[in-house]
Amino acid sequence: MGQEISESHFRAEDFEAFRLRLQRETQLLQQWFNDGTFSRGEHVVGFELEAWLVDERARPAPINQELIERLGDPLVVPELARFNLEFNGTPQRLAGVAFRLLADELKQTWGRCNRLAGEWKARLAMIGILPTVAESDLNPANMSSMLRYFALDEQLKFQRGGKPVQVDISGRDRLRFSHTDVMLEAGTTSFQIHLKVDADRAGRFYNAAKLVSAAMVAVSANSPYLFGADLWQETRIPLFEQSVPVIGGERVKRVTLGTGYVDSIMECFLANLQNYPVLLPQQMDEPEQQLPHLRLHNGTIWRWNRPLIGFNRLRQPHIRIEHRVVPAGPTVADSVANAAFFVGLVCALANQPLAPERRLSYSHARKNFYQAARHGLEAEIHWLDGRSGKLRELIRKEMLGLAETGLDNLGIDREESRHWLGIIAERVNTGQNGAAWQRAWVQRHGADMVMLMESYLEHQESLRPVHEWTL
Repeated sequence: MGQEISESHFRAEDFEAFRLRLQRETQLLQQWFNDGTFSRGEHVVGFELEAWLVDERARPAPINQELIERLGDPLVVPELARFNLEFNGTPQRLAGVAFRLLADELKQTWGRCNRLAGEWKARLAMIGILPTVAESDLNPANMSSMLRYFALDEQLKFQRGGKPVQVDISGRDRLRFSHTDVMLEAGTTSFQIHLKVDADRAGRFYNAAKLVSAAMVAVSANSPYLFGADLWQETRIPLFEQSVPVIGGERVKRVTLGTGYVDSIMECFLANLQNYPVLLPQQMDEPEQQLPHLRLHNGTIWRWNRPLIGFNRLRQPHIRIEHRVVPAGPTVADSVANAAFFVGLVCALANQPLAPERRLSYSHARKNFYQAARHGLEAEIHWLDGRSGKLRELIRKEMLGLAETGLDNLGIDREESRHWLGIIAERVNTGQNGAAWQRAWVQRHGADMVMLMESYLEHQESLRPVHEWTL
């Protein structure tokens, strides 16, 4: 959910003081890179899962505060909207049965929360965009009571000169509308995969994460419908990008795949300082060595692959790559399989002797991403060494093997790898991700979004992965 703040209104001097602290902390981070201060030698995986609360009609149920208070679980926290929750997993060292441990914990946390939601006649839904959400649901009255969100809304309005956000998405249908507040972002929920890597090699992992973003968004797509319109397979991508104002062109988009590969992950934090206006100039009392202002500012730049700074129990800093392209759902099994595929594929590519980013231009990687978000597994993409083809075939014939190699090299148990990558393989073989299932259901039964969600939830609660779902 990001760092909470203690103020929601700011003055010009607050921005100036924040920028000075941000500059000092960025210089300190640069020094840590130069000196090799970061912890190293252990890869760790974690996640954040954003979810919906829905009522008896599968419509948004704004009860997260009451539910969280009753649940009392630090792994479950508020999200932007009162009908959203965020589930966190205990990070796991990448060895043995790491992914099974993530899955078992999430199943338990999800089950407890879902049973408690039943006391309000509500249920949990794990889906990228809720087909039953209406634009009228995305209003400030449904905003969670955190000052961070009110301040973001105020500052984003200022950035766009008080004008409404203009959304124009062309897919199978075309949807155009305007919206006046930050709550548009609450229409998109994701499964964010965190991968801790060595700082001196983080640039390679960051580039690899960008390179595989097309495959990840295609294999996991779960958001074809918005306000009744049939748009992209993963409509979260254009919706989130258009919901945040752009001042100054492509290089300062706050929601973006980026403008290129990097030589060092430090380039991202230098760009944060140089290119992105401060949105939340909250001055904090934490020591400079905790980089509080740098981390807060970084949290207001929503790259689809975002570098994060964290600290271990000995207060040593570390680098994580946060992969944000994957939507929520359809099930726990699908989500953890997505994480295993991502981790294995990225680790295999980042450790190749010849950097794959030298074998695929960034312009092609970027085009691949948006083609995959539009068309899913049927997208035609460019691949390494001048090759091209249908993404579905490239995943089947090459990427799954790379992912298995990556997991093997990490020390993941062979049966563990085969289980989770087997879910991805079956999803690719059937062509049935969440988006494809939703579209097939509508084609057979009609565009009744309430009934679609009822069927979706019934399948979700069966715990069977989406490739096994029937119509």
